[in-house]
This record gives sequence, C-alpha cells and structure tokens, in this order.
Amino acid sequence: MSLTLTTMSGRTVTDDQQQWSRSGEMQHSRGPYISAITNRTTNLLIRGAMLFSVGVFLALVLNLLQVQRNITLFPPDVITSIFSSAWWVPLCCGTAAAMIGLLYPCIDSRLGEPHKFKREWSSVMRCVAVFVGINHASAKVDFANNVQLSLTLAALSIGLWWTFDRSRSGFGLGICIAFLGTLATQLLVYNGVFQYTSPDFLYIRSWLPCIFFAGVITMGNIGRQLALVRNKSVYIYIRSRHGTSVHSKCHQ
Repeated sequence: MSLTLTTMSGRTVTDDQQQWSRSGEMQHSRGPYISAITNRTTNLLIRGAMLFSVGVFLALVLNLLQVQRNITLFPPDVITSIFSSAWWVPLCCGTAAAMIGLLYPCIDSRLGEPHKFKREWSSVMRCVAVFVGINHASAKVDFANNVQLSLTLAALSIGLWWTFDRSRSGFGLGICIAFLGTLATQLLVYNGVFQYTSPDFLYIRSWLPCIFFAGVITMGNIGRQLALVRNKSVYIYIRSRHGTSVHSKCHQ
C-alpha cells in the first residue's frame, strides 16, 4: 500500500514538473522580443512605414528637379512647400512605394523563388543612386529629340533591372506597375490636375514609363532587403534559443 502511494505521489510530482516546464516554455516563446519580430502585422506596419518615408523623400527631391526645369507645371495655388510640389504628390508616391516594397517579397514567397541576387544594403544604395541618376538625366540632359531621350532612358532602366534584380517576377511587376502609373498620370493631366511641357505621348512625355519602371525596381529592391533583414533576425533568435535549450538539456 505504501509502495502504491509512493508511486502515485512520484507520478504527481512528475506531472506537475512537466506542467510547470510547459507553461514556462509557453511564456518564454511568447516573450516581447520574439513577438515584436515575428508578429506579421507589426512587421508589415514597420516595413510599410519605412518604405512610405523613402517614397515621400524621393518624390520631394526628384519632383523638384522636374519643376525647376519646367517639365511639370502645377497650378500656383497648389504649390505649398519649399520643394515646389503639390501636397498630394509625396503622399501618393509614398503610398505606392509602400505597396510595391511589400508586394515584391510577397510575390517571391508565393512563387517559392526567394530573390538572392545581390542581397546586401550596399547594392540597394547603388540601385537608389542609379535611379536618381536616371531621373536627373530626364530633367538635365538635352537630346536632339524626345525619341532619343526615351530610348536612352529605356536602356538605362532595363540596365538597372539587369544589374540589381534579374528576376522575371521583378521585370513583370515593373512593366505592369509602370503601365498603370502611366495610365493614372494620363488621367490626371487630362483632368487638368497638372501638365507637362512639350508632351509627345498623348498628354505626357514618352520617357515617363521608363522612370516608373526604374522606380518600381528600386522600391522592390528596398522592400526585399527589409524583408530579408526580418528573416535573418528571426533565424538568429530561433538558433540562439535552440542552442540554449540544448545546453540546458545537457546540464540535466
């Protein structure tokens, strides 16, 4: 009888220990550090806010070049900032940048083809510099006609994709979003929101789709790099946690 009681009490202690161990592991796995990194909504919000900020900054700087060269003309009553830009331009560009930057890694994940070509921040910064250079060339470099300028910018934009992306999904998304951006710009100019001087492609300049394409590739690279940083952080944390658990088991 005493042997039976001893066995039952031993089992009770063992069960209690297992329950405490499981509850401790659950609390540890739900800690604030891993929640802040792996929570999908939080991660999307942080990356979206960073992409939006980059898009707003680039829109203000690059649109200033276009306005200074009298390529784009806004009504005088909508110029409300020292950057000579309508208030809605940076907001629209920031929103588009956030959507593009989040869409690229999502498409890579859906296709099961993670993008691994030149995945470092130095390459991303060079891509941004080339994009700014392409936009600067559209505003500053003088060509004999717009056809030569458009062909040159088209070659530079495809060269940017080949140098920093080389993915079929990136090229396809760049073409589609550039087409949609060009169509939206045509509608804005048609409705008198702003206008281009010397339009040669309906209501806009023929080189504008090239600028859109290069911008899409650039923001896609930034979005992919931000997603890669998140994945690396999760991998490092999981690896360190696994090593800790193995170490504790060895001590036991």
